[in-house]
This record gives sequence, structure tokens and C-alpha cells, in this order.
Amino acid sequence: MLSITFPPLILNFELLCLSVWYGLQCWFCSLIRMVRAWYMDEDTSNPQLEHHLDPAEYVPIEDVFELSGVEYFKLNLETYKTDGVLDGIRKERKYSYEDEITCSETCIPNYADKLKIFFEEHLHTDEEIRLVLDGAGYFDVRDKGDRWIRIEVGPGDMLILPSGIFHRFTPDKRMYVKAKRYFIGEPVWVAHNRIGSPAEGMDCRKEYLKKAQEGF
Repeated sequence: MLSITFPPLILNFELLCLSVWYGLQCWFCSLIRMVRAWYMDEDTSNPQLEHHLDPAEYVPIEDVFELSGVEYFKLNLETYKTDGVLDGIRKERKYSYEDEITCSETCIPNYADKLKIFFEEHLHTDEEIRLVLDGAGYFDVRDKGDRWIRIEVGPGDMLILPSGIFHRFTPDKRMYVKAKRYFIGEPVWVAHNRIGSPAEGMDCRKEYLKKAQEGF
């Protein structure tokens, strides 16, 4: 039987082509990945699962703002440092502070306990701004009717949560997410939990409810 042996150079070239093709596929998929949002169930036993209703009830991302006041932007992570999109958002909204946070077991001590804190329903007196750089997770936000909307975020997704909105966060089942954080002036990372605190009566909450009633 005739056998053909290819020179190592040809085999290495084929492997290189396959590697480049796979990389291009991953890059293209990252560009066309669409953010998803849906109304979720009330089960909190495993936050890292998707928790759809049955049947599933998706929410178009353009409707999320009307329902909750949460704003969404899609940034190109290949060019966001120089293309002016992020700079424009920061200038318009006066975001002067920036840092980076990595949520993972290797980066945050007592990670499991910290995730429980993140997942407690709470509000802030200022906007919460996140630009996801890597990994994925879920921001759960309350709509005008106090129903949970789950927003799935991944690389390039930027969310701005208004002050006074009740929300919570968890990474997805991979348990890893890296993100940029922005703030006006010096950051204040105080969370006011819905249960066990006077959050409902805070000025920022009253102002949020007024905007929800009048229209965001």
C-alpha cells in the first residue's frame, strides 16, 4: 500500500492555519455576541445558573432602560482606549475615577463569602458603572413593577445602574469576571441592603421611584 508522508514544514503550516482560523472565529463571535436579558425566577439556590421563567421571557436590551433606568453600551475592546467612545461617555457623565476589579477565587480572599455579599439585594447612593473586560456574569435589577430582570454581561458590555435601584451581581458558572469601574470623584462603595436597613426611605431611592413613575 502506498503511503504518503508530509514534510514537517507542511504539517506545521497546516496547524498554523487551523490556529489562525480558530482565532478568527473566536474574534468574530465576540463581535456579534448580543447581550441578553430576561425576567428571572425567584430561586436563589444557585445564582450562577441562568434562572429563566418557564416559559422563558426575554427582554430586549433597548427595553431594559424604559423598565429600570439601566443603560447599556457596547464597546469594542480592541479599540476602546483610542476610539473616543468611552472617553465621550466619561466626559459627558464626569467619570473621573477609574480602576479595575477581578472577581475570582485567586484574586479575592474568602471569595464564596464575598459573592454572597454581592448577591444581597442592595442599592447605592451613586451610579454603578461596569465595563466587562473578560469573563461573564449577571446583573439582576428590579423593574418598575419590582420584578427581577437578569442582564447577562460579557466582554465589551458596559452597564450604568442608576442610583437608588435595587440590584445584585454574580459571575456565571465559570466564577470569573474582570471589569473596569468608574465613578464621579472619590469612589464610595457602600451597599445599602434592602433587608435590614432603611434603604427604602433613602433620598436616592425616593428620587429613583419618582423617575420610574415619570419615565426615565
